[in-house]
Amino acid sequence: MAVLVTGGCGYVGTRLTEALIARTDHDVTVLDTCWFGNYLPAHPRLTVCERDIRHVDDFDLSGFDTIFHLAGIANDPSAELNPLTSWEVNVLATMRLVDRAARQGVRQFVFPSSGAVYGVRTEPRITEDLDLMPISAYNKTKMVAERVIASYGDRMVTTIFRPATVCGYSRRMRLDLTVNGLTMQALTKKAMTVFGGAQVRPNIHIDDLVDLYLFAMERRLAGIYNAAFENLTVLQIAERIAAHVPAAIDVQSSNADPRSYRLCSDRLCASGFRPARHVERAIIELADAYGDGRLTDRPNWHTVAWMQERNLG
Repeated sequence: MAVLVTGGCGYVGTRLTEALIARTDHDVTVLDTCWFGNYLPAHPRLTVCERDIRHVDDFDLSGFDTIFHLAGIANDPSAELNPLTSWEVNVLATMRLVDRAARQGVRQFVFPSSGAVYGVRTEPRITEDLDLMPISAYNKTKMVAERVIASYGDRMVTTIFRPATVCGYSRRMRLDLTVNGLTMQALTKKAMTVFGGAQVRPNIHIDDLVDLYLFAMERRLAGIYNAAFENLTVLQIAERIAAHVPAAIDVQSSNADPRSYRLCSDRLCASGFRPARHVERAIIELADAYGDGRLTDRPNWHTVAWMQERNLG
């Protein structure tokens, strides 16, 4: 069986591609612009195509059983650099890809949206049945892409996840995510700066998310699911980091990011999926990777600054 991973050189995409190679016998093709590099080890069952997802209408999808569509402009600040590009990549390119996938016989299309599509909420349980209230361009693109993909559910299995903020080690790191960024501050500066601190962030370990993608493919899981297993305030995250990496916590009253939400993943758990990891494990793994030299603070691990420097998008 052959699978396609768009964005397979990204933070989560790298871990997913590695898992597909190690834990299945599938042939894996990765489509990625490689803006942030390619850290995938070579393998006879792996093909990496350096292509922009906006320009793959000539790419034959007929041989793929499953598409994991991870390619996209990755977060709120990145999307704000060029909103037009974000709509082109996250919505228009997705629309063309899913339509061609359905026409060419792909059996399953797996898409990570974002838990932040719910916006700023006060409900104690944010479930999939609530109306979406995205407050940023990025999350608006995710909402629209979700609806486009779901409309093909009568022609193939469509699987949409709304993941929490991801944490943990990958060969291709991201240090603009809450746990990862604060842990790197603690490791390199012996101090963490927390803005606000009371805002709640749901979290998921990167390897749990990868397990979830494989679970969805194996079970032909259809529908829309939240994917979050630890709802913590930013200050609680910093305190957990400080318990493993001695560092001071500097709490600033100003907070430019008002998002605060608690994702409920009961629907996903009812499908039979269970997480095996937690935020503290991610912190320990990141500290270990820093200690043995696998993790360094590289410029290309900071999405917005790297895109600005290279004029990407």
